[in-house]
Amino acid sequence: MSQTTTTAPKSAAPSAPPKSISPDWLLMLSKFIRHGSTIASFVPSSRFLSKALIHGIDWEKSQCLVELGAGTGPITKQLVKHAKSHTKLIVIEQDPDFCKRLREKFPHATNLEIVEGDAGKLDQILAQRGITMCDHILSGLPTPSLPVSLREQIMAACQKVLPEHGLFRQLTNMPWVYFGFYKNYFEKVNFRVVPLNFPPAGVYYCKGYKGIKADENNAA
Repeated sequence: MSQTTTTAPKSAAPSAPPKSISPDWLLMLSKFIRHGSTIASFVPSSRFLSKALIHGIDWEKSQCLVELGAGTGPITKQLVKHAKSHTKLIVIEQDPDFCKRLREKFPHATNLEIVEGDAGKLDQILAQRGITMCDHILSGLPTPSLPVSLREQIMAACQKVLPEHGLFRQLTNMPWVYFGFYKNYFEKVNFRVVPLNFPPAGVYYCKGYKGIKADENNAA
């Protein structure tokens, strides 16, 4: 008498969450239309602007780099590309859709952490991870357009975690317009224009936080 056995069907492996299908520019544009005062641009930063923002970073010596307001991740891409394995990359982005896009783009970057949180709590976010200082802060936030109280909170938090050699690096899509604005905050401010970006843009390299409230008349 023969005996037949039946094999239970294998359970299907859990499917991965669906990836975003909208292009970066469309996501950026939709966010800008809905939340213009908290989004720095209606298009993602070009590779030219992204490279200008990281210009001069000592990759061998950097232990921690922080990005504020990463959007769809063009600057994050440069950080992941150039940072050494010993360098911790902390990206703070408040928008959940942007955070989702960033996690989709960089799933294998083991030294990268995407934090959905408030840039004004930067010092607390780092402290929770046992980090007291970061070498540079790269900001994609529309800093001059932010409410004064939030702007002051962000600047004060940045001051707490930047060492003497560290730079606050701020991108802008309005070249030279806010030079005086950042001079109110920092002892030394240099500006580099990036004409090949659309729209024409640039980077402020700021050092020596003064702790003086910027003139509100300079804010957008």
